[in-house]
Amino acid sequence: MLFGNRTTKSILSLAAAIWLGLSCMLSACGEVPADSVSEADETAAVESGETVEFDETDSPTASAKKGTYTAPTLMLSEYKGEIAEEIDEVQMDDSGLEKGYIGFSAKADNDLVLQIVKDEEKYRYALNPDGTPSIFPLQMGDGTYEFFVCRRIEGKSYAVLAKGTLEVELDDEFQPFLRPSDYVSYDRRSEVVKKGKELAKGAGTAVDVVKAVYDYVTKNVKYDTEKAKKADTDIPALPDETLKTGEGICLDYAALAAALLRSQGIPTKMIYGYVGEDDLYHAWNMFYTKETGWVTVKFNVNKKNAWYRLDLTFSAGGAPAEFVGDGSNYRDLHTY
Repeated sequence: MLFGNRTTKSILSLAAAIWLGLSCMLSACGEVPADSVSEADETAAVESGETVEFDETDSPTASAKKGTYTAPTLMLSEYKGEIAEEIDEVQMDDSGLEKGYIGFSAKADNDLVLQIVKDEEKYRYALNPDGTPSIFPLQMGDGTYEFFVCRRIEGKSYAVLAKGTLEVELDDEFQPFLRPSDYVSYDRRSEVVKKGKELAKGAGTAVDVVKAVYDYVTKNVKYDTEKAKKADTDIPALPDETLKTGEGICLDYAALAAALLRSQGIPTKMIYGYVGEDDLYHAWNMFYTKETGWVTVKFNVNKKNAWYRLDLTFSAGGAPAEFVGDGSNYRDLHTY
């Protein structure tokens, strides 16, 4: 489902009418991680969204020929241990900076945390303590990044194992959103890549691929209320697992959609943030398109060169397409 600015009066009244029902589903998406969102983070949360209009009676444009969309070569994120830099007790592979990712590997007898900071933005990640390499996005654009790898000592006390700075100049702004990471995980052998290729087959445009992904996920993945009761939002979702089980919560929907679309060359963000007056913690997607006016069953992308909001949890949960709000319903907090 796409969300953005809209002047139609019926949208606002409908939003109020169905919000009570949606609150139960959203609140189950998981509590905000206890030590991952600070008061400063909440203050920094911003609203975003572009105008999106729905028209379920229109048909897809006739100007695009069926089967003309060709996905680019699969873009991956690779940890190169043989060239990784040794920084105290941590190995870091910075060979993918221009591609929008960084790799770390470390071993410890307790929890490891990676914090990445740029200007006023900061991201906190769990790092595998068994030496398994982890890949994280550099999604804050060009500039100077600082990183800190820390080991938990006791409670919320950590010791810094390694720290440093990175000068990042991306090939382009889309690189972090075209590749896998620990938060949107897949490789060339993943089932989600095969499914993405299958869904893109026969598509005329990138938006046709988005429609195919939208239709597939909303019809084949159901909301897992039991998982929602015990969800840990610090643990990244696994798209292949969601694809296999056909069940998930908001984090699973967003990661699956991002993996399916990225694998087919469509820049896609996975966003964690807050929804509604009660600031319910939630996850959703935004995708990028250069095309104009492409219509699908549920949404019409009608602005050129813009990001559009896509919330498959609402869609799969049975929320009407008309519940789009005016953009203020969503507050972006973290982007992966």
